Amino acid sequence: MSTIEVVAWSPGWAAQFEDVAAVLRAALAGVASASVEHVGSTSVPGLAAKPILDIDVIVEAGDVDAAITALGTAGYVHRGDLGVPGREAFHAPGPPRRHVYVCTAGTTHVRNHLAVRDVLRSRDDLREAYAAVKLALAAEPGMDIDTYVAGKSAVLQQVLAVSGAFDPVELDAIRRLNAG
Repeated sequence: MSTIEVVAWSPGWAAQFEDVAAVLRAALAGVASASVEHVGSTSVPGLAAKPILDIDVIVEAGDVDAAITALGTAGYVHRGDLGVPGREAFHAPGPPRRHVYVCTAGTTHVRNHLAVRDVLRSRDDLREAYAAVKLALAAEPGMDIDTYVAGKSAVLQQVLAVSGAFDPVELDAIRRLNAG
């Protein structure tokens, strides 16, 4: 078992994202549909987070291969979809620590990331509830990533319900994915 580190929000995360995004945007200049989005907890001002940036490169389905190739030229190593259709994972070169994904536009995965980010940016009550759950889980000795992810599921379901972006079937699919 590994330990999960959750720390207070850092304004430096936004600057780190901008530096990484500039490199990604330059590499993706030939991919017309590409957009680079800062998602995950580090993208939400004031939210405690694991100090790892989450970045989605969102492209139309026909541009996925071109985006994978473009990121390869920037030193990113393609790792496959890791069991999540419509999302291609990459090992990122050097600091800062980050997870980078090429995601097909419109998929539940992308809509999930964007909805959670946007709701948590606008709702202090949900942001605080989410932070409290994350900090409590991380404080448990021997916490592993699967238990951590599953432990956040209930509050994330509340966040997604508030977003209005998902029907009940999609919410259930997200819940089941997060439950491990």
